[in-house]
Amino acid sequence: MKDQIRGKAEEIKGKATGDRSEEMKGRARQAVGNLKRSARDVRGDVQGEVDRTKREQDRAGLPRSR
Repeated sequence: MKDQIRGKAEEIKGKATGDRSEEMKGRARQAVGNLKRSARDVRGDVQGEVDRTKREQDRAGLPRSR
């Protein structure tokens, strides 16, 4: 979130001053923030599936794999 906000501020600053470099840097920082958020989302989804699988194995009385 921090990267997205900071990137948006840089982009706006670049647009306001006519500095294309600053504007592009802001867009790039926003993209980094979006990638970080997506990675966190995927990590959370994977962890949720692992937890769900472990619960199902426990209920079924199956041994857990490593």
